[in-house]
Amino acid sequence: MASQTLEGQTLGKYRVLDALGRGGMAQVYRGYHPQLDRYVALKVLRSDLVEQDEFLARFKREAHAVSGLRHPNIVQVFDFDVQDGQHYIVMELLEGDTLRARLNEYRVRSERMPLPEILRILVEVLGGLEYAHKEGIIHRDIKPANIMLTKRGQAVLTDFGIAQIVGSTQYTVSGALMGTLNYMAPEQGFKGTCDERSDIYSLGIVFYEMLTGYTPFDADTPLAILMKHLNDPLPLPSQVDPSLPRELEHIVLKALAKDPDDRYQHAGEMTAAIQQAMDKKMPDSPRPVVPPPSGIQSQAVFSGSSRQQLGDHRFADEDTNMDVPVSRPQEGQVTSLLRRFTPKPIKPVSAVFASLVVMTVVNLMAAIAGTITDTNIFAYGWAFEIFLVAGLLALIGWGTQSPWMLIPAIILMGNGLLLAYSSITGRWGDWSFLWMFVPLIVGLAIYLPTKLNERPREEIPTWGRIGGMTLGALAMVMACLTCSLSIIVSLLFR
Repeated sequence: MASQTLEGQTLGKYRVLDALGRGGMAQVYRGYHPQLDRYVALKVLRSDLVEQDEFLARFKREAHAVSGLRHPNIVQVFDFDVQDGQHYIVMELLEGDTLRARLNEYRVRSERMPLPEILRILVEVLGGLEYAHKEGIIHRDIKPANIMLTKRGQAVLTDFGIAQIVGSTQYTVSGALMGTLNYMAPEQGFKGTCDERSDIYSLGIVFYEMLTGYTPFDADTPLAILMKHLNDPLPLPSQVDPSLPRELEHIVLKALAKDPDDRYQHAGEMTAAIQQAMDKKMPDSPRPVVPPPSGIQSQAVFSGSSRQQLGDHRFADEDTNMDVPVSRPQEGQVTSLLRRFTPKPIKPVSAVFASLVVMTVVNLMAAIAGTITDTNIFAYGWAFEIFLVAGLLALIGWGTQSPWMLIPAIILMGNGLLLAYSSITGRWGDWSFLWMFVPLIVGLAIYLPTKLNERPREEIPTWGRIGGMTLGALAMVMACLTCSLSIIVSLLFR
């Protein structure tokens, strides 16, 4: 295998040093040119992909075209050649990570990329695409693994034209480009034809993934993935994350239209739309992850001839044209009320900080009240600490917009009530029957969040915020009430 034998060897003028990575079409090595004292990246194409008689001519033609590209957002190709049946391309060596690696770093931290960083990367990638398209070169294989993010923060497109060099999409179904299928335009996957609008579609998929954390179409087999790109309606990004700005969803929908005529017709047009969205203030901090979109009830995004066949043109305008103000008569009254009265989300760190401040303040006030009244509040009212911890967990649920944080909060709240009753009244003997309420409390704690999680996906974060804030406020009230009752009991039995 090439990956086992090339290290330490020489390809043309370049000494092969060490392997940098492997892709579906090539093995990448770090190389060195002694005469120029320059380190390069050597991309050696897989031998099983290059056995066609016409390959060498195509390889030279396409590699020559790619080597003529000169743009700061496109990796520079220095040389290309063949030696002992090894077809290789010599490129500049970029220090940094791929966009795929960067997205995975965010996933490990249970975060998503900040919106300003997403838009900056897109604008730079589109700059490279616009230049290449004007030079008559189509990328054909845009995906996070082919976008480098240098240590200076610059986004650089790699593997320009490689998919075309090895024969377009004919190896797709056999598995050579399995990692590419999630990002491939419908016309490219089924007809083998593509133009600059196909690159825009692929970049739209990358945009969708950066916004939501997921690609919109996935399946167990290559053919199933291609069929979804061709036929399945696009799950709206706002159904995955309702907090996404409408302007960004607009851009995604236009870039991912099934019909190429309904997409942005060139990279500059998409760049202008993104720059217009960048004029609006957006939070620059990482965003929390959202649940996977497997249960989404997708809304269709009609384009081309299928749009013309819609009988209800009001439906066509209001529900598929992002330029028209959206009216949703099918939305229930519950959802409308939720959107009107739902508390705004806060950051999980802010929720934890706020709850810790409240815990400190309540404990401090309890100590001051005990000093003023000359009573030992903690002798009877120590259970208020349980309510404070329950409030902490509930407020974290508010910040994370997750109903599941209600489970431990409800369990602590219920048991806190039983313990507060016993500690204040001194009737510990009542636990002979009070313990029977504990399984009921646990069951209720599991049942309520489970039912909330069965709501429409777009309502789940809303219910998480409402439940977390409501239970958190109730826990703080119960903590203050427990302190007050303990003072009264201490005064009576002093």
